Amino acid sequence: MKRILIITYYWPPSGGAGVQRWLKFVKYLSEFGYEVVVYTPEEGEFPSEDKSLFKDIPSNVEILKTPIWEPYDLYKKFVGQKKTEKVNAGFIQESKKPKKSQGLSVWVRGNLFIPDARKFWIKPSVKYLTNYLKNNPVDTVISSGPPHSMHMIALSLKNKLKTHAPKWIADFRDPWTNIDYYKDLKLSTWADNKHKRLEKKVLAKADQVITVGKTLTKELESLGAKNISTITNGYDAEDFTATPTAKLDEKLSIAHIGSMNKDRNPIHLWKYLSNRVKSEKNFAEQLEIKLIGKVDIAVLNTLESLQLKPYIKHINYLQHDQVIEEQQKSKILLLVVNNTPNAKGILTGKMFEYMAAKRPILMIGPPDGDAAEILSEGFGTCFDFENMNFDSFFSQDFKVWKSSANPEKYTRKVLTQKLVELF
Repeated sequence: MKRILIITYYWPPSGGAGVQRWLKFVKYLSEFGYEVVVYTPEEGEFPSEDKSLFKDIPSNVEILKTPIWEPYDLYKKFVGQKKTEKVNAGFIQESKKPKKSQGLSVWVRGNLFIPDARKFWIKPSVKYLTNYLKNNPVDTVISSGPPHSMHMIALSLKNKLKTHAPKWIADFRDPWTNIDYYKDLKLSTWADNKHKRLEKKVLAKADQVITVGKTLTKELESLGAKNISTITNGYDAEDFTATPTAKLDEKLSIAHIGSMNKDRNPIHLWKYLSNRVKSEKNFAEQLEIKLIGKVDIAVLNTLESLQLKPYIKHINYLQHDQVIEEQQKSKILLLVVNNTPNAKGILTGKMFEYMAAKRPILMIGPPDGDAAEILSEGFGTCFDFENMNFDSFFSQDFKVWKSSANPEKYTRKVLTQKLVELF
């Protein structure tokens, strides 16, 4: 059997979208005749935890863990956060008056912790893996980022092992310097240049690069990536067969799964819903807005100002199996792309589970973007950021709505087959 070493920060008990991609690849790789070794930190600082994901790890997978030091304890002390509190990803702000210390901590993170706060794990990881690989050789090393420190570990291994280095595949689940919050890092010119220099070095040195969408593929190719391929995220069919089909909500439920930061605030949709609940008693009695995940204070303020607070059901976090159930129960699944310069290339992982749930998808984002292109296969409707009129979508009968499209080509098993072809 050929052996693969996967270097990833996000691994169970980590929850959220970042863990799903390689957890599911690992789940199915053994079926294609590969022996998998996963290298991950002993105790990472995860925004959320989901122990239900442990069931997806095959028993024959070797898990290597080493201690990691991250500066988050110092960060929490600096901003007055409890040690047990989770650090939000993606600059989600939950307090009405953020402290000045938080702005300073962002500057420190962007300018001193390059490429990210996991940089202190690079050297000890390279030392550990160098020794491990001498006695336990592998055919391929895969690094998954962000955090992009994982790519720096793989790059250092390649440089150190030289002619004996295994093939290296760098997987970019998200962009590096073109990620939506990059502009918020308060970078100096020096730090900006260093981020871009490291990014180009990884792209040039990796034997193969994988990304999740066509737009990101073109962007990374223009930065020097060679042998680059697109393998999208997807959904695990077994997650849906393992969860009994849930009874459809009686109310007109609109569910957004995952974090909703200030760049994902669909203001025009909220205004449309606000106008309808004020003018139509029947609509007001039926409406329910389910926000499942972290929600930025800017979004909650918008909902409150438009008098939509009585219709909100906010759940901070659900385990993945419960999320599947909520997707199937909801009348409408809301997909909002960040209103940022890189919007066309954003292709969220949850979209594929939305498709598998076979519920109508209401997307707000660029109609010429990667997500809208897949959605146009029959899974839902895309409205641009400035659209004010959603009547055409809400005139559907959501009780009998069915997609004419077939999502099976986006199953995790099919996508693993594409990955195997790259090997």
